[in-house]
Amino acid sequence: MLYSAIKQRKAFLFSTLRPFGYITLPANTNQAEGLAKYAIDFMAQDHSKIDESVYNRTRLFHTDSVLCGISAIAQRTNAPNLLRKEAIKQYSINPSVIKDDSSIRVSKCLGSKVWTHAEKAIAANCSAVREWDSNGTVFGYNPHMKGHDAGEFGHNDFYPVVIAACQNNSQYSGADALKAMVLLDEIRGRLCEVFSLKSYKIDHVVHGAIASACVYGAMLGATPLQIEHAIGMVIAHYIPWRAIRAGKQLSDSKGASAAISTEAAIIAVHRAMAGFIGPKDIFRNPEAIFRYFEPTQSHSQSPFDIVLSKTGKDFAVMGMHFKLGLYEHQSASAIGGLIDMLSAHPAEILDGGNHNNISKIKITSYEPAFGIIGDPAKRNPTTRQSADHSMVYILSSVLRKAFEKHDNITSEHTIDDLWKYLMLLPADYGKNALYNEVTRKLMTKIEFEHGGPEYDSQYPKGIPTSIKLETAKGQSFDSGLVLFPGGHSQNETVSLQSILQHKFIRLGSLALEKEELVQFVLNLENIKELTNEQLRDIYDCNIKYSEEPIDGKLEG
Repeated sequence: MLYSAIKQRKAFLFSTLRPFGYITLPANTNQAEGLAKYAIDFMAQDHSKIDESVYNRTRLFHTDSVLCGISAIAQRTNAPNLLRKEAIKQYSINPSVIKDDSSIRVSKCLGSKVWTHAEKAIAANCSAVREWDSNGTVFGYNPHMKGHDAGEFGHNDFYPVVIAACQNNSQYSGADALKAMVLLDEIRGRLCEVFSLKSYKIDHVVHGAIASACVYGAMLGATPLQIEHAIGMVIAHYIPWRAIRAGKQLSDSKGASAAISTEAAIIAVHRAMAGFIGPKDIFRNPEAIFRYFEPTQSHSQSPFDIVLSKTGKDFAVMGMHFKLGLYEHQSASAIGGLIDMLSAHPAEILDGGNHNNISKIKITSYEPAFGIIGDPAKRNPTTRQSADHSMVYILSSVLRKAFEKHDNITSEHTIDDLWKYLMLLPADYGKNALYNEVTRKLMTKIEFEHGGPEYDSQYPKGIPTSIKLETAKGQSFDSGLVLFPGGHSQNETVSLQSILQHKFIRLGSLALEKEELVQFVLNLENIKELTNEQLRDIYDCNIKYSEEPIDGKLEG
C-alpha cells in the first residue's frame, strides 16, 4: 500500500510540475508554433543531453525499418516499386542543376544512386519501409504522464525524412541524424499519447506527417512561422481517413498511407519556405480535426497539452515496440503465448508433425484488437495486406511452421530459439502461402473472443491476450494472460538484440548478397559515426530482385 501511494504521488507530481528536462505546450497556447520552436531548439542542443540508451534504441528502429524496406523492394512489392520508379524516372535531378539552385531539395531512393526530388524519394522510401508492416510500433501510452494514454497507433516509417534533410544540409553528421530521428519519434509519439485519430476514423499517419514537417523544416533552416504554416497545411489539406483500411481486402493505400501523407508534409514545408502562407495556430482552430472532434469550451485552447522530452532517457521512442517478424503487432501476445506453450510442451502439441492433433484454439483479447484483426471479414484473407491483419491467419501460420519443423523443435529449445525458428517472413504471406492447406485448416479451429473490461483495461499499457489450445487427445494448454510479449518495450523474457539480428539477416538476405549485406548493416548500425558525405550514400546498395513478385500478378 505504501509503495503504491508513493508511486501515485510521484505520477501526480510528474503530471503537474514537469521536472527539468521536459517542455509543456499548454492547450491554451499556439502549439504549432510551440512544436516548431521545440524542434529548432532540440536540433541545436548538445548531443550529450540525450541518454545513450535512447540513441541505441532509435538506431535499432532505423536499421529495422531500412531492412524491411530494401527487402520489400527486392520482393517486387507493388506500391514501393511503383513509387520508386516514379521518383527515379519522372523526378530525377542532374546534380549540376542543384548547385545552381539551392531551393531544389533532393534525396535518393533506397538502393539507388540517382538524385531525385526529395519529396518523391521520401514517399518511395516511406512506402518501402512500411510495406511489410514489420517495423516499429507505438501504442500511444505513457504511464508517467497523466492523460497521455490515448492509445493511438503509429509506426517508425518516417526516418527517410531525416536522411533527406541531412542530404540537403551539409552541416549534419550521422550523430545529428540520429538525434533528429529521436526528435521525430518524440513529436509523433507524444501526439499519439494525447489524441486518438482512430477514434474518429482518421488514419494514424497524421501524427507522423506533423512530426515530419517539424523536423524537416527545422533541419533545413525554416523559421518557426514557416514550420507553423507547413503544419497548418498538413492538417487543413491532407487528412487521410481510415477508408484506406475499410473493406474485406486491403489495398496498396493501407501500406502507402504514411508515404503519401509524408510526401504532402514535405511539399508543405517547401512551399512554406518559399513564402506560402498556410493556416496558423491549427491545433486551436475549431474547424480542424482536433477541436472539431473534441470540442473545448474555450475558443482559446486545444483539447490537450503536449509534453515533450528534451534531455535524459524518458523519450517516446523508449516506449515503442519492435515486431519480431511480419505480423500486426496486436497479435504479438497471441504469438508469444503460443511460443511459450510450444516451448513447454512441444511433443504433446506437435504430435510428430500431425496438424490434426489440434482440435480447438481459443484466443481472448481486447479492443481494438478484437475489432480489427478479429474482424470476421479477415477470416478469409486473399491478399498479403489482409492476411497480416488477420489474427486467425497469423497464428495459424506460426503453428503451421511449427508442424513443418517439428523434428527440430524440442524442449531444449529456448524461447529465443523459437521466436527465430518460427519467425513469420514475407514468404509466409506470399501468393503460395495464402492458401496453404494446413494453414487454412488450422484457421477453422480458432475462436476469437473479446475479453471485456478485464482485458480492455490493460490496453494500451500492454497487449492483453490469452490463448487456450486443446488437442485431439484431450489435452489442454493455457498460456495465461500475456501482457508484454517479445518485442514489447516492457518485455524482459526474450533477447531483443539477438532476435532482431536474426530478423535483419533474414530480411536483408532477400535483397543483398552476403558480403554487401554485412557492410550495409554495419553502416546502419554505426550511423552515429558517419560523416555528412557518408550519409549521402547510406541507402546505396545493389538490390537483387526476385524472379517474380511475391504477390503474383496483381489485377487493378
